[in-house]
Amino acid sequence: MEYLGHTNTATYTSGPRIGGSNYQSFLPSIGSAQNFRTTDSFPAPSPVRRSMTTLPWKPSTHYQTARVNPSTALTSSMPDPMSLRNQLGEMDVSTTPSVFAAARNSLYTRYTPNDWMNSNQSNYLASDRVRTAAERLRLDTVRLCQETDDKTKRTQSDVGKRLGHRVGDIHFWKTELQNETDQMLTEIHSLNESKRVLEKVLQETENPLKVAQECLYHREKRQAIDLVHDHVEKELIREVDVIKKCQQKMRQTIEKANVQLSLNRAAQHELEKDTGDKFTAHNLDSACHQLRNSSRGIAYRNGVNHIDNTVSVPETWANFSNNNIQRSQSERAASKQMRNEIESVLNQCSNEMWQEWNAVNFNFTQRIQESSEARNRLQNHLSKVLQEIFDMEKNIELLKKSIQDKEAPMQVAQTRLDTRLRRPNVELCRDPVQHRLVEEVSEITSTVDALQAKLRLAENALQQLLRTKSTLEQDLSVKNNSIYIDRESCMGMRKTFPMSSRMISA
Repeated sequence: MEYLGHTNTATYTSGPRIGGSNYQSFLPSIGSAQNFRTTDSFPAPSPVRRSMTTLPWKPSTHYQTARVNPSTALTSSMPDPMSLRNQLGEMDVSTTPSVFAAARNSLYTRYTPNDWMNSNQSNYLASDRVRTAAERLRLDTVRLCQETDDKTKRTQSDVGKRLGHRVGDIHFWKTELQNETDQMLTEIHSLNESKRVLEKVLQETENPLKVAQECLYHREKRQAIDLVHDHVEKELIREVDVIKKCQQKMRQTIEKANVQLSLNRAAQHELEKDTGDKFTAHNLDSACHQLRNSSRGIAYRNGVNHIDNTVSVPETWANFSNNNIQRSQSERAASKQMRNEIESVLNQCSNEMWQEWNAVNFNFTQRIQESSEARNRLQNHLSKVLQEIFDMEKNIELLKKSIQDKEAPMQVAQTRLDTRLRRPNVELCRDPVQHRLVEEVSEITSTVDALQAKLRLAENALQQLLRTKSTLEQDLSVKNNSIYIDRESCMGMRKTFPMSSRMISA
Protein backbone atom coordinates (compact mmCIF):
# COMPACT_ATOMS: atom_id res chain seq x y z
CA MET A 1 0.00 0.00 0.00
CA GLU A 2 1.42 3.36 -1.04
CA TYR A 3 0.89 6.68 0.72
CA LEU A 4 0.42 9.95 -0.99
CA GLY A 5 3.29 12.36 -0.74
CA HIS A 6 6.03 9.73 -0.37
CA THR A 7 8.60 8.28 -2.70
CA ASN A 8 7.91 4.98 -4.35
CA THR A 9 10.20 2.23 -3.15
CA ALA A 10 11.36 -1.01 -4.73
CA THR A 11 11.95 -4.15 -2.66
CA TYR A 12 14.40 -6.79 -3.79
CA THR A 13 15.57 -10.10 -2.23
CA SER A 14 19.17 -10.19 -1.12
CA GLY A 15 21.58 -12.57 -2.87
CA PRO A 16 25.23 -13.11 -3.57
CA ARG A 17 26.99 -10.73 -5.99
CA ILE A 18 28.85 -12.42 -8.81
CA GLY A 19 32.41 -11.17 -8.97
CA GLY A 20 36.05 -11.66 -8.14
CA SER A 21 37.72 -11.59 -4.80
CA ASN A 22 38.42 -7.93 -5.23
CA TYR A 23 34.75 -7.09 -5.54
CA GLN A 24 33.61 -4.62 -2.91
CA SER A 25 29.96 -4.76 -2.00
CA PHE A 26 28.03 -1.75 -0.88
CA LEU A 27 25.75 -3.99 1.21
CA PRO A 28 26.55 -5.42 4.63
CA SER A 29 27.85 -8.97 4.54
CA ILE A 30 25.32 -11.60 5.35
CA GLY A 31 26.75 -15.06 5.58
CA SER A 32 23.57 -16.92 5.23
CA ALA A 33 22.75 -15.30 1.91
CA GLN A 34 24.68 -17.96 -0.09
CA ASN A 35 22.60 -20.82 1.23
CA PHE A 36 19.35 -18.98 0.71
CA ARG A 37 16.65 -20.81 -1.19
CA THR A 38 13.53 -19.34 -2.32
CA THR A 39 10.57 -21.49 -1.40
CA ASP A 40 6.96 -20.75 -1.00
CA SER A 41 6.77 -22.03 2.60
CA PHE A 42 9.95 -20.33 3.85
CA PRO A 43 9.37 -16.88 5.34
CA ALA A 44 10.63 -13.99 3.32
CA PRO A 45 14.00 -12.65 4.31
CA SER A 46 14.53 -9.08 5.30
CA PRO A 47 13.82 -6.95 2.23
CA VAL A 48 16.41 -4.70 0.69
CA ARG A 49 14.88 -1.19 0.04
CA ARG A 50 16.25 0.97 -2.68
CA SER A 51 15.04 4.53 -2.89
CA MET A 52 14.32 6.12 -6.23
CA THR A 53 15.57 9.43 -4.91
CA THR A 54 18.98 8.27 -3.79
CA LEU A 55 21.86 7.69 -6.14
CA PRO A 56 23.28 5.15 -6.33
CA TRP A 57 20.91 2.49 -5.15
CA LYS A 58 21.46 1.98 -1.51
CA PRO A 59 19.55 -0.48 0.66
CA SER A 60 17.93 0.87 3.78
CA THR A 61 18.11 -2.16 6.07
CA HIS A 62 18.70 -0.39 9.31
CA TYR A 63 16.77 2.25 11.17
CA GLN A 64 18.62 5.34 12.05
CA THR A 65 17.78 8.15 14.39
CA ALA A 66 16.15 11.08 12.58
CA ARG A 67 14.83 14.56 13.38
CA VAL A 68 12.23 16.34 11.30
CA ASN A 69 12.95 20.04 10.80
CA PRO A 70 9.96 22.12 9.63
CA SER A 71 10.49 24.24 6.52
CA THR A 72 7.02 25.83 6.10
CA ALA A 73 5.00 28.39 8.09
CA LEU A 74 3.08 27.29 11.16
CA THR A 75 0.04 29.34 10.17
CA SER A 76 -1.09 27.15 7.30
CA SER A 77 -4.82 26.41 7.26
CA MET A 78 -4.24 22.72 6.47
CA PRO A 79 -2.33 20.30 8.64
CA ASP A 80 1.28 20.05 7.53
CA PRO A 81 3.19 16.78 8.00
CA MET A 82 6.35 18.83 8.42
CA SER A 83 4.85 20.87 11.29
CA LEU A 84 6.53 20.91 14.72
CA ARG A 85 3.33 19.63 16.21
CA ASN A 86 3.67 16.54 14.03
CA GLN A 87 7.39 16.16 14.65
CA LEU A 88 8.40 12.70 15.81
CA GLY A 89 10.74 12.36 18.73
CA GLU A 90 14.04 10.76 18.83
CA MET A 91 13.83 7.28 17.46
CA ASP A 92 16.09 4.43 18.46
CA VAL A 93 16.49 1.05 16.90
CA SER A 94 15.91 -0.66 20.20
CA THR A 95 12.61 1.15 20.81
CA THR A 96 11.20 0.75 17.31
CA PRO A 97 8.53 -1.89 17.19
CA SER A 98 9.19 -4.94 15.11
CA VAL A 99 6.85 -4.32 12.16
CA PHE A 100 6.95 -5.04 8.46
CA ALA A 101 8.91 -2.82 6.14
CA ALA A 102 5.78 -1.07 4.67
CA ALA A 103 4.46 -0.30 8.17
CA ARG A 104 7.84 1.03 9.24
CA ASN A 105 7.98 3.27 6.22
CA SER A 106 4.47 4.67 6.86
CA LEU A 107 5.44 5.98 10.29
CA TYR A 108 6.94 9.00 8.56
CA THR A 109 3.69 9.77 6.70
CA ARG A 110 0.82 9.17 9.10
CA TYR A 111 -1.10 12.11 10.69
CA THR A 112 -1.82 12.64 14.34
CA PRO A 113 -5.29 13.00 15.88
CA ASN A 114 -4.58 16.69 16.30
CA ASP A 115 -4.06 16.95 12.56
CA TRP A 116 -7.37 15.26 11.96
CA MET A 117 -9.24 17.57 14.39
CA ASN A 118 -7.47 20.67 13.03
CA SER A 119 -8.35 19.69 9.49
CA ASN A 120 -12.03 19.29 10.37
CA GLN A 121 -12.05 22.58 12.29
CA SER A 122 -10.41 24.36 9.37
CA ASN A 123 -13.03 22.98 7.01
CA TYR A 124 -15.81 24.15 9.33
CA LEU A 125 -14.36 27.64 9.60
CA ALA A 126 -13.75 27.86 5.86
CA SER A 127 -17.33 26.74 5.16
CA ASP A 128 -18.74 29.40 7.52
CA ARG A 129 -16.52 32.09 6.04
CA VAL A 130 -17.39 31.24 2.44
CA ARG A 131 -21.12 31.00 3.17
CA THR A 132 -21.08 34.35 5.02
CA ALA A 133 -19.25 36.04 2.12
CA ALA A 134 -21.65 34.52 -0.42
CA GLU A 135 -24.70 35.64 1.60
CA ARG A 136 -23.28 39.15 1.93
CA LEU A 137 -22.57 39.27 -1.81
CA ARG A 138 -26.08 38.06 -2.58
CA LEU A 139 -27.69 40.76 -0.36
CA ASP A 140 -25.40 43.43 -1.84
CA THR A 141 -26.38 42.27 -5.32
CA VAL A 142 -30.12 42.57 -4.57
CA ARG A 143 -29.65 46.00 -3.02
CA LEU A 144 -27.48 47.19 -5.94
CA CYS A 145 -30.07 45.96 -8.47
CA GLN A 146 -32.85 47.85 -6.66
CA GLU A 147 -30.75 51.01 -6.38
CA THR A 148 -29.75 50.92 -10.05
CA ASP A 149 -33.36 50.32 -11.13
CA ASP A 150 -34.58 53.27 -9.05
CA LYS A 151 -31.75 55.48 -10.30
CA THR A 152 -32.41 54.52 -13.93
CA LYS A 153 -36.13 55.26 -13.56
CA ARG A 154 -35.42 58.62 -11.91
CA THR A 155 -32.91 59.55 -14.59
CA GLN A 156 -35.28 58.55 -17.40
CA SER A 157 -38.12 60.50 -15.78
CA ASP A 158 -35.88 63.56 -15.43
CA VAL A 159 -34.81 63.30 -19.08
CA GLY A 160 -38.50 63.03 -20.09
CA LYS A 161 -39.36 66.16 -18.13
CA ARG A 162 -36.47 68.05 -19.67
CA LEU A 163 -37.53 66.90 -23.14
CA GLY A 164 -41.06 68.10 -22.40
CA HIS A 165 -39.76 71.52 -21.37
CA ARG A 166 -37.57 71.61 -24.47
CA VAL A 167 -40.51 70.76 -26.73
CA GLY A 168 -42.49 73.55 -25.07
CA ASP A 169 -39.68 76.05 -25.65
CA ILE A 170 -39.35 75.05 -29.29
CA HIS A 171 -43.13 75.35 -29.75
CA PHE A 172 -43.10 78.83 -28.19
CA TRP A 173 -40.33 80.14 -30.44
CA LYS A 174 -41.81 78.41 -33.47
CA THR A 175 -45.13 80.17 -32.80
CA GLU A 176 -43.38 83.51 -32.40
CA LEU A 177 -41.45 82.98 -35.61
CA GLN A 178 -44.59 82.00 -37.50
CA ASN A 179 -46.45 85.08 -36.24
CA GLU A 180 -43.56 87.31 -37.22
CA THR A 181 -43.35 85.60 -40.61
CA ASP A 182 -47.04 86.26 -41.22
CA GLN A 183 -46.62 89.91 -40.28
CA MET A 184 -43.58 90.18 -42.51
CA LEU A 185 -45.48 88.63 -45.42
CA THR A 186 -48.28 91.15 -44.88
CA GLU A 187 -45.76 93.99 -44.78
CA ILE A 188 -44.04 92.74 -47.94
CA HIS A 189 -47.39 92.58 -49.69
CA SER A 190 -48.25 96.12 -48.53
CA LEU A 191 -44.88 97.45 -49.65
CA ASN A 192 -45.22 95.67 -52.97
CA GLU A 193 -48.64 97.24 -53.42
CA SER A 194 -47.30 100.70 -52.59
CA LYS A 195 -44.41 100.19 -54.98
CA ARG A 196 -46.82 98.98 -57.64
CA VAL A 197 -48.92 102.14 -57.21
CA LEU A 198 -45.79 104.26 -57.41
CA GLU A 199 -44.62 102.49 -60.55
CA LYS A 200 -48.05 102.91 -62.07
CA VAL A 201 -48.06 106.62 -61.25
CA LEU A 202 -44.53 106.92 -62.66
CA GLN A 203 -45.71 105.31 -65.87
CA GLU A 204 -48.73 107.58 -66.01
CA THR A 205 -46.60 110.69 -65.60
CA GLU A 206 -45.60 110.09 -69.20
CA ASN A 207 -49.05 111.29 -70.23
CA PRO A 208 -48.85 114.86 -68.81
CA LEU A 209 -45.19 115.00 -69.89
CA LYS A 210 -46.21 114.01 -73.36
CA VAL A 211 -49.01 116.56 -73.33
CA ALA A 212 -46.67 119.35 -72.21
CA GLN A 213 -44.07 118.40 -74.79
CA GLU A 214 -46.79 118.13 -77.39
CA CYS A 215 -47.97 121.60 -76.46
CA LEU A 216 -44.46 122.97 -76.82
CA TYR A 217 -44.20 121.18 -80.12
CA HIS A 218 -47.47 122.65 -81.37
CA ARG A 219 -46.56 126.15 -80.22
CA GLU A 220 -43.41 125.93 -82.30
CA LYS A 221 -45.74 126.02 -85.28
CA ARG A 222 -46.61 129.60 -84.63
CA GLN A 223 -45.60 131.95 -87.40
CA ALA A 224 -44.08 135.36 -87.67
CA ILE A 225 -44.71 137.65 -84.77
CA ASP A 226 -46.67 135.03 -82.82
CA LEU A 227 -43.43 133.18 -82.08
CA VAL A 228 -43.28 134.91 -78.71
CA HIS A 229 -41.64 133.57 -75.57
CA ASP A 230 -44.79 134.26 -73.62
CA HIS A 231 -46.00 133.09 -70.20
CA VAL A 232 -47.59 130.00 -71.73
CA GLU A 233 -44.32 128.76 -73.11
CA LYS A 234 -42.52 129.56 -69.84
CA GLU A 235 -45.07 127.62 -67.83
CA LEU A 236 -44.97 124.71 -70.26
CA ILE A 237 -41.18 124.48 -69.91
CA ARG A 238 -41.54 124.69 -66.14
CA GLU A 239 -44.19 121.97 -66.25
CA VAL A 240 -41.84 119.67 -68.17
CA ASP A 241 -39.11 120.29 -65.58
CA VAL A 242 -41.51 119.62 -62.69
CA ILE A 243 -42.69 116.36 -64.25
CA LYS A 244 -39.14 115.15 -64.89
CA LYS A 245 -38.14 116.11 -61.36
CA CYS A 246 -41.07 114.16 -59.98
CA GLN A 247 -40.18 111.19 -62.17
CA GLN A 248 -36.59 111.21 -60.90
CA LYS A 249 -37.83 111.37 -57.32
CA MET A 250 -40.21 108.47 -57.96
CA ARG A 251 -37.44 106.37 -59.53
CA GLN A 252 -35.19 106.94 -56.53
CA THR A 253 -38.05 106.03 -54.20
CA ILE A 254 -38.70 102.86 -56.21
CA GLU A 255 -35.03 101.90 -55.94
CA LYS A 256 -35.15 102.43 -52.18
CA ALA A 257 -38.34 100.36 -52.02
CA ASN A 258 -36.62 97.57 -53.96
CA VAL A 259 -33.73 97.63 -51.50
CA GLN A 260 -36.17 97.51 -48.59
CA LEU A 261 -38.03 94.65 -50.22
CA SER A 262 -34.74 92.76 -50.53
CA LEU A 263 -34.06 93.31 -46.84
CA ASN A 264 -37.60 92.23 -46.00
CA ARG A 265 -37.26 89.08 -48.07
CA ALA A 266 -33.88 88.36 -46.44
CA ALA A 267 -35.47 88.68 -43.00
CA GLN A 268 -38.38 86.53 -44.19
CA HIS A 269 -35.92 83.92 -45.45
CA GLU A 270 -34.15 83.80 -42.09
CA LEU A 271 -37.49 83.52 -40.30
CA GLU A 272 -38.70 80.73 -42.58
CA LYS A 273 -35.37 78.90 -42.30
CA ASP A 274 -35.44 79.20 -38.52
CA THR A 275 -39.09 78.12 -38.48
CA GLY A 276 -38.26 75.10 -40.62
CA ASP A 277 -35.41 74.15 -38.29
CA LYS A 278 -37.72 74.59 -35.30
CA PHE A 279 -40.34 72.42 -36.98
CA THR A 280 -37.81 69.64 -37.58
CA ALA A 281 -36.40 69.92 -34.07
CA HIS A 282 -39.92 69.94 -32.62
CA ASN A 283 -40.80 66.73 -34.46
CA LEU A 284 -37.56 65.02 -33.43
CA ASP A 285 -37.79 66.05 -29.77
CA SER A 286 -41.48 65.14 -29.69
CA ALA A 287 -40.59 61.70 -31.03
CA CYS A 288 -37.86 61.39 -28.38
CA HIS A 289 -40.30 62.54 -25.68
CA GLN A 290 -42.79 59.86 -26.70
CA LEU A 291 -40.22 57.03 -26.64
CA ARG A 292 -40.74 54.45 -23.88
CA ASN A 293 -38.95 51.27 -22.88
CA SER A 294 -41.60 49.32 -24.80
CA SER A 295 -41.45 51.52 -27.91
CA ARG A 296 -40.56 50.08 -31.28
CA GLY A 297 -37.41 51.12 -33.08
CA ILE A 298 -35.17 51.45 -30.01
CA ALA A 299 -31.74 49.83 -30.35
CA TYR A 300 -28.13 50.15 -29.24
CA ARG A 301 -26.12 52.96 -30.82
CA ASN A 302 -22.65 52.28 -29.52
CA GLY A 303 -20.48 55.37 -29.12
CA VAL A 304 -23.28 57.87 -29.78
CA ASN A 305 -22.80 59.40 -26.34
CA HIS A 306 -19.26 60.38 -27.33
CA ILE A 307 -20.45 62.36 -30.38
CA ASP A 308 -20.91 66.07 -29.69
CA ASN A 309 -21.91 68.01 -32.81
CA THR A 310 -23.77 70.77 -30.98
CA VAL A 311 -23.20 74.32 -32.18
CA SER A 312 -25.15 76.31 -29.58
CA VAL A 313 -26.22 76.47 -25.97
CA PRO A 314 -29.72 77.36 -24.70
CA GLU A 315 -28.75 81.04 -24.35
CA THR A 316 -27.33 81.38 -27.87
CA TRP A 317 -30.18 79.22 -29.22
CA ALA A 318 -32.81 81.57 -27.79
CA ASN A 319 -30.81 84.65 -28.80
CA PHE A 320 -30.62 83.41 -32.39
CA SER A 321 -34.41 83.28 -32.78
CA ASN A 322 -34.80 86.49 -30.79
CA ASN A 323 -32.33 88.26 -33.08
CA ASN A 324 -34.20 87.02 -36.15
CA ILE A 325 -37.47 88.36 -34.73
CA GLN A 326 -35.90 91.69 -33.78
CA ARG A 327 -34.34 92.00 -37.22
CA SER A 328 -37.71 91.30 -38.82
CA GLN A 329 -39.39 93.85 -36.58
CA SER A 330 -36.82 96.51 -37.45
CA GLU A 331 -37.20 95.73 -41.16
CA ARG A 332 -40.97 95.94 -40.82
CA ALA A 333 -40.63 99.34 -39.15
CA ALA A 334 -38.32 100.50 -41.95
CA SER A 335 -40.75 99.09 -44.51
CA LYS A 336 -43.64 100.97 -42.92
CA GLN A 337 -41.57 104.14 -43.03
CA MET A 338 -40.83 103.38 -46.69
CA ARG A 339 -44.54 103.11 -47.41
CA ASN A 340 -45.12 106.45 -45.70
CA GLU A 341 -42.34 107.93 -47.80
CA ILE A 342 -43.94 106.54 -50.97
CA GLU A 343 -47.27 108.05 -49.99
CA SER A 344 -45.60 111.38 -49.25
CA VAL A 345 -43.81 111.37 -52.62
CA LEU A 346 -47.06 110.56 -54.39
CA ASN A 347 -48.93 113.38 -52.69
CA GLN A 348 -46.13 115.87 -53.20
CA CYS A 349 -45.65 115.06 -56.87
CA SER A 350 -49.38 115.03 -57.48
CA ASN A 351 -49.82 118.47 -55.92
CA GLU A 352 -46.86 119.98 -57.78
CA MET A 353 -47.98 118.57 -61.13
CA TRP A 354 -51.57 119.56 -60.54
CA GLN A 355 -50.65 123.14 -59.62
CA GLU A 356 -48.38 123.50 -62.64
CA TRP A 357 -51.07 122.01 -64.86
CA ASN A 358 -53.59 124.62 -63.67
CA ALA A 359 -51.04 127.42 -64.12
CA VAL A 360 -50.38 126.38 -67.74
CA ASN A 361 -54.09 126.12 -68.46
CA PHE A 362 -54.71 129.55 -66.97
CA ASN A 363 -52.00 131.14 -69.14
CA PHE A 364 -53.34 129.29 -72.15
CA THR A 365 -56.76 130.74 -71.51
CA GLN A 366 -55.37 134.25 -71.24
CA ARG A 367 -53.43 133.84 -74.45
CA ILE A 368 -56.45 132.53 -76.35
CA GLN A 369 -58.57 135.45 -75.22
CA GLU A 370 -55.97 137.86 -76.48
CA SER A 371 -55.92 136.15 -79.91
CA SER A 372 -59.69 135.64 -80.25
CA GLU A 373 -60.11 138.54 -82.74
CA ALA A 374 -58.55 136.62 -85.61
CA ARG A 375 -61.07 133.88 -86.25
CA ASN A 376 -63.20 135.23 -89.09
CA ARG A 377 -62.51 133.77 -92.45
CA LEU A 378 -62.15 130.11 -93.41
CA GLN A 379 -63.25 129.22 -89.90
CA ASN A 380 -65.83 126.68 -91.02
CA HIS A 381 -63.45 124.73 -93.24
CA LEU A 382 -60.64 125.02 -90.76
CA SER A 383 -62.83 123.95 -87.87
CA LYS A 384 -63.85 120.77 -89.69
CA VAL A 385 -60.22 119.87 -90.36
CA LEU A 386 -59.27 120.65 -86.81
CA GLN A 387 -62.16 118.58 -85.49
CA GLU A 388 -61.02 115.68 -87.60
CA ILE A 389 -57.48 116.12 -86.27
CA PHE A 390 -58.85 116.17 -82.76
CA ASP A 391 -60.85 113.01 -83.38
CA MET A 392 -57.91 111.31 -84.99
CA GLU A 393 -55.70 112.17 -82.03
CA LYS A 394 -58.35 110.69 -79.78
CA ASN A 395 -58.44 107.66 -82.02
CA ILE A 396 -54.66 107.35 -81.80
CA GLU A 397 -54.85 107.64 -78.04
CA LEU A 398 -57.58 105.01 -78.05
CA LEU A 399 -55.43 102.73 -80.20
CA LYS A 400 -52.42 103.28 -77.96
CA LYS A 401 -54.51 102.63 -74.90
CA SER A 402 -55.90 99.47 -76.51
CA ILE A 403 -52.38 98.31 -77.35
CA GLN A 404 -51.29 99.09 -73.81
CA ASP A 405 -54.26 97.19 -72.39
CA LYS A 406 -53.04 94.08 -74.24
CA GLU A 407 -49.78 94.08 -72.31
CA ALA A 408 -51.27 92.70 -69.10
CA PRO A 409 -53.08 89.77 -70.79
CA MET A 410 -49.92 89.01 -72.77
CA GLN A 411 -47.86 89.04 -69.57
CA VAL A 412 -50.39 86.81 -67.84
CA ALA A 413 -50.41 84.30 -70.68
CA GLN A 414 -46.62 84.24 -71.00
CA THR A 415 -46.23 83.99 -67.21
CA ARG A 416 -48.61 81.06 -67.17
CA LEU A 417 -46.62 79.35 -69.90
CA ASP A 418 -43.36 80.06 -68.10
CA THR A 419 -44.77 78.79 -64.81
CA ARG A 420 -46.06 75.59 -66.41
CA LEU A 421 -42.55 74.96 -67.78
CA ARG A 422 -41.53 74.12 -64.19
CA ARG A 423 -43.81 71.10 -64.00
CA PRO A 424 -41.72 68.05 -63.08
CA ASN A 425 -41.08 65.03 -65.27
CA VAL A 426 -44.17 63.56 -66.91
CA GLU A 427 -46.31 66.44 -65.65
CA LEU A 428 -44.94 68.40 -68.63
CA CYS A 429 -48.03 67.44 -70.55
CA ARG A 430 -49.09 69.23 -73.70
CA ASP A 431 -52.67 69.36 -72.51
CA PRO A 432 -55.55 71.51 -73.77
CA VAL A 433 -54.48 74.25 -71.40
CA GLN A 434 -51.06 74.36 -73.07
CA HIS A 435 -52.64 74.52 -76.53
CA ARG A 436 -55.04 77.24 -75.44
CA LEU A 437 -52.27 79.30 -73.81
CA VAL A 438 -50.19 79.11 -76.97
CA GLU A 439 -53.26 80.10 -78.99
CA GLU A 440 -53.93 82.95 -76.58
CA VAL A 441 -50.40 84.31 -77.01
CA SER A 442 -50.75 84.04 -80.78
CA GLU A 443 -54.17 85.74 -80.70
CA ILE A 444 -52.92 88.61 -78.54
CA THR A 445 -49.84 88.98 -80.76
CA SER A 446 -51.94 89.10 -83.89
CA THR A 447 -54.36 91.52 -82.21
CA VAL A 448 -51.51 93.81 -81.19
CA ASP A 449 -50.07 93.63 -84.72
CA ALA A 450 -53.46 94.58 -86.13
CA LEU A 451 -53.77 97.46 -83.68
CA GLN A 452 -50.22 98.57 -84.51
CA ALA A 453 -51.04 98.52 -88.17
CA LYS A 454 -54.24 100.46 -87.50
CA LEU A 455 -52.24 102.89 -85.36
CA ARG A 456 -49.78 103.45 -88.18
CA LEU A 457 -52.69 104.03 -90.54
CA ALA A 458 -54.24 106.43 -88.02
CA GLU A 459 -50.96 108.26 -87.59
CA ASN A 460 -50.59 108.42 -91.36
CA ALA A 461 -54.13 109.77 -91.57
CA LEU A 462 -53.29 112.39 -88.91
CA GLN A 463 -50.25 113.43 -90.87
CA GLN A 464 -52.37 113.76 -93.95
CA LEU A 465 -54.83 115.92 -92.00
CA LEU A 466 -51.97 118.06 -90.76
CA ARG A 467 -50.69 118.49 -94.30
CA THR A 468 -54.21 119.41 -95.38
CA LYS A 469 -54.38 121.84 -92.45
CA SER A 470 -51.06 123.34 -93.51
CA THR A 471 -52.43 123.88 -96.98
CA LEU A 472 -55.47 125.63 -95.50
CA GLU A 473 -53.33 127.66 -93.09
CA GLN A 474 -51.59 129.27 -96.01
CA ASP A 475 -54.77 131.15 -96.49
CA LEU A 476 -55.21 131.98 -92.86
CA SER A 477 -53.74 134.87 -91.01
CA VAL A 478 -51.08 134.46 -88.32
CA LYS A 479 -53.65 135.01 -85.59
CA ASN A 480 -55.91 132.22 -86.78
CA ASN A 481 -52.85 129.95 -86.75
CA SER A 482 -52.04 130.94 -83.18
CA ILE A 483 -55.66 130.46 -82.05
CA TYR A 484 -55.68 127.05 -83.62
CA ILE A 485 -52.44 126.02 -81.85
CA ASP A 486 -53.37 127.39 -78.46
CA ARG A 487 -57.04 126.52 -78.33
CA GLU A 488 -57.49 123.46 -80.46
CA SER A 489 -54.16 121.66 -80.42
CA CYS A 490 -52.95 122.50 -76.95
CA MET A 491 -56.10 123.09 -74.91
CA GLY A 492 -57.78 120.20 -76.64
CA MET A 493 -55.26 117.88 -74.93
CA ARG A 494 -55.32 119.73 -71.63
CA LYS A 495 -59.03 119.67 -70.92
CA THR A 496 -58.57 117.11 -68.15
CA PHE A 497 -55.61 116.15 -66.01
CA PRO A 498 -54.65 112.74 -67.42
CA MET A 499 -53.73 111.14 -64.08
CA SER A 500 -55.50 112.91 -61.23
CA SER A 501 -58.42 110.48 -60.89
CA ARG A 502 -56.11 107.45 -61.26
CA MET A 503 -53.80 108.69 -58.53
CA ILE A 504 -56.74 109.20 -56.18
CA SER A 505 -58.16 105.72 -56.94
CA ALA A 506 -54.75 104.08 -56.69
